[in-house]
Amino acid sequence: MPSSTLQLIQASEPKYMGQILATLAVSLGPFAAGLGKGYSSPALASLQSLNAVHQHHHQHQQRGHWGGGGNSSAPIRAMAGGGFSVSNQEGSWIASLSLLGALFGGPLGGVAMRYGRKRTLLAVAIPFSFFWLLTVFANSVAMMYVTAFGCGFCSAIVLLVSHVYISEIASPEIRGGLCALAKMASHVGLLVSFSLGAYLDWRRLAMVVTAAPLTLLIAAFYVPETPSCLSLRGREDEAAESLQWLRGEETDVRQEWNTIQANVRKQKAPCSLSSALSSTSSGAAAAAAAAVAAATSDGLPSLIKTGTPLWKQKRLLRPVLTTCGVMLFHRMSGAHAFNFYAVPIFRASFAGMDPHGAAVIVAFVQLLASITSGLLVDTIGRLPLLIASNLFMTLALAAFGTFIYMEGGSLVHSIASAGLQSNANSQLDWIPLVCVLIFTVAFSIGVGPIAWLLISELYPLEYRGVGGAITSCFSYACAFVSVKTFVDLESAFGLHGAFWIYAIVSLLGLAFVLVFVPETRGRGLDEMTDSTADANLVIRKNPT
Repeated sequence: MPSSTLQLIQASEPKYMGQILATLAVSLGPFAAGLGKGYSSPALASLQSLNAVHQHHHQHQQRGHWGGGGNSSAPIRAMAGGGFSVSNQEGSWIASLSLLGALFGGPLGGVAMRYGRKRTLLAVAIPFSFFWLLTVFANSVAMMYVTAFGCGFCSAIVLLVSHVYISEIASPEIRGGLCALAKMASHVGLLVSFSLGAYLDWRRLAMVVTAAPLTLLIAAFYVPETPSCLSLRGREDEAAESLQWLRGEETDVRQEWNTIQANVRKQKAPCSLSSALSSTSSGAAAAAAAAVAAATSDGLPSLIKTGTPLWKQKRLLRPVLTTCGVMLFHRMSGAHAFNFYAVPIFRASFAGMDPHGAAVIVAFVQLLASITSGLLVDTIGRLPLLIASNLFMTLALAAFGTFIYMEGGSLVHSIASAGLQSNANSQLDWIPLVCVLIFTVAFSIGVGPIAWLLISELYPLEYRGVGGAITSCFSYACAFVSVKTFVDLESAFGLHGAFWIYAIVSLLGLAFVLVFVPETRGRGLDEMTDSTADANLVIRKNPT
């Protein structure tokens, strides 16, 4: 099976250029979302470092070192340009509220797409940028809460719509590559945010992120609406023009146009996209298709007609329990928490290495691993990757926690003593970095993408929409809890204890995979028959 990257390289024919250009334009949405995802780590480090300055200033003032007995907050405000400091608990809310916003934004995005994919992207880009602009001028923690929720809300809509847009405009032979391109754009955004965060404070970094949705607004304005969406709304002339633009002026699109019209006639709602679920293993794409299908009541009629309670419908209940179980261990393994607190965690772990530089290294490795994951999933299989991923994650997290315990690291201590750490043990900084890199690679090639891929592969066709929506919403809720409770775990058990807990969660995830998750490689999406749905999910039948 050719890789997604190879598909794009080979797509040099003119008929693909329109699709590639449209994908590049719309991928600015995932890029903006990636910038936002990577914002919290350096921003929290910048905000919380003011606490150390304040404490240092207060101690010196008591000793008469400041002199003059002036306004005690003046040095802080002069340093941060009228900024403010936040506590650990306040920082955890700033980080996690974006995920709570995403929980509400995803379903609304599915409904909004009834009015057009392009129109939705253009409409949400403006408030997306506006919330980041409010972050630039935030003057209180409460305002940061509002902007974090709003940015997460808009980010979820942008991710959903952009992936659905790409899946609808792409030719089957390059759909995987184009969807992978959007996924890579999100990782690149994370990497850029980590990199700029090493040099910019939280206000200036927010100013950079503010520009990203505006570039999406400009670029998306020049690409056409998807042909299927236009045709579904009765605008057939515009749909034909859009299809011709995407395929190239010299391409004969009559056969594809007939197929689109036939598919549209079968659809009773504007966004029935179960096919998008199978087009890519990208988490955002799977969540997008699930939310869209749910918005159009895919699967709900079957539930209503049967009248059977959810917990008695094995064809739906078993996939719900399996996918939600995998998603629980996926979200609670510490991967999300680490992305949002990478710089503070590295600051507590290192004696001499630059925590911002280490965060950039991790983001770059995460990008490379995500590119590799697409190949391994279809060559090695889902189950072996899940097993290996959980195993190496457990070992890496346990080793990281043990190193912190032996070094006496503490997130609170690192913030209080920012810039005052000793270099005595700097030669050991490579140990926690290697542990984090192993964890990042293991997560990015296994649990990360496969947890989303299983949504499309385990649900029967008639329940794929509603079931996918259930799992996606559950995933966002778990992500919110994971990021919010990290500071609480660190406060109660120490930084080492928090990572030991994550190691235990990954070990339990390994046990769950071994007992309940089937191998799905080589199975078609329509193979969820009554016999396979009613059978125990412990069957391990590898495809020949």
